[in-house]
Amino acid sequence: MPNRSTLAPTFADIEEARARIADHTFRTPLRHYPSLSELIGAEIWVKHENFQILGAFKVRGGINLVSQLSGDELAAGLITASSGNHGQSIAFAAKTFGAPCVIVVPEGANPDKVRSIRDLGADVVFYGEFYDFSRAEAARLAREEGYRYVDAADEPALIAGVATYSSEIFEDLNDIDTLIVPVGAGSGASGACIVREAVSPSTEVIGVQSSEAPAAQISWKTGVITEAPMATDAEGLATGTGFEVPQAILRELLNDFVLVSDADISAAVCLYLEHTHTLVEGAGAAALAGAVSLKDRLAGKRVVLIASGANLAMRQLRQAVDNTPA
Repeated sequence: MPNRSTLAPTFADIEEARARIADHTFRTPLRHYPSLSELIGAEIWVKHENFQILGAFKVRGGINLVSQLSGDELAAGLITASSGNHGQSIAFAAKTFGAPCVIVVPEGANPDKVRSIRDLGADVVFYGEFYDFSRAEAARLAREEGYRYVDAADEPALIAGVATYSSEIFEDLNDIDTLIVPVGAGSGASGACIVREAVSPSTEVIGVQSSEAPAAQISWKTGVITEAPMATDAEGLATGTGFEVPQAILRELLNDFVLVSDADISAAVCLYLEHTHTLVEGAGAAALAGAVSLKDRLAGKRVVLIASGANLAMRQLRQAVDNTPA
């Protein structure tokens, strides 16, 4: 088994992040749903990061990272690439700590997320078909303009920040058999693995990614950072390559990694509406889609699903409802 990256945050880093972000984020609820439990055949709990400020878990990481930057870094301004939620996170953190900010987004980015980024005071640059192209452009602009580049996943402080939701889960609930986490770049899943290893080693952590964007799953399975075709409509999962720091953690600590179709994710969006009466975006619904696909394996277990975000575009909501049988 490969050694975990020396850049990986420790559990102590995660506990320090909890104190650092406490005044800027919410402790989100962990709720049990009997009807989802009946559907899956397991005791199902949902960690509602879709209730988090800005509607997604990412803000935890943004605040933790930006709060630790030097005065020179803040003055230089921040730049990052994002399909949406990470961009909101960095824009919010930059505004909170007084730094200029540029977010590079794909040309077809979720308009609601783009609007939120602009409302938070960041400049938006549209570039590329999907996230990986935007990421390359953000890195180029950082080199040319002197911005402090913020990667979406290869930042230990981001991973430590988003891992705080997992700390809350294990404080709120004992004897968890399985934790199911969506994976785009992998910050949330790698953080969950670090927390699990520290406080509940018997809990298995399963990652879920769209089969239309399988780069992270292939990278984990092969042990080599891999590029793969990207065609998912769930922008929070829309990465075309693996990321070094999360992958190093996931290879060592993740128990399993499954793929689900975009159709399965779309159906899970509607299952959340029906059974929890809450809005969950595609990436956030991936964990439930994964649970449905693994129901035989999960039978009788206590399972926590991460509903990582709520920022579903109206087009995506209409498509999910229209494609789901009444």
